Amino acid sequence: MATMPTRISQDLFESARTVGEARSRSAAQQLDYWARIGRELEASPGITVGEIERILSGQAAYDDLTSGEQAVARVAWQQQIRERAAALDLTEELAAAGRPWPEADADGNVVIRRADAAA
Repeated sequence: MATMPTRISQDLFESARTVGEARSRSAAQQLDYWARIGRELEASPGITVGEIERILSGQAAYDDLTSGEQAVARVAWQQQIRERAAALDLTEELAAAGRPWPEADADGNVVIRRADAAA
């Protein structure tokens, strides 16, 4: 993904940093997240921000949303999944616990890795 420098207000950056830390995102990742949600909201003027926030926080049911609101919620969830998956690295944790784990090799074959061979 290409990035482009842009100027934003200091208070928006600070807000993104604060909220991002609570959600395990950098300030840039939080701003990107907000921009994606905003883009979807503007493309669908019948969607309310409050309703989407209630769904994302688990306070309301996804099935109660309109199809447009569901689309916005799915975009937000996809972004959260991508961020969490990118941050996952269980090798160190499993090795420290002395537990073996399966991985796919370069040919797609399943191999069992062991803590003593991970170093």
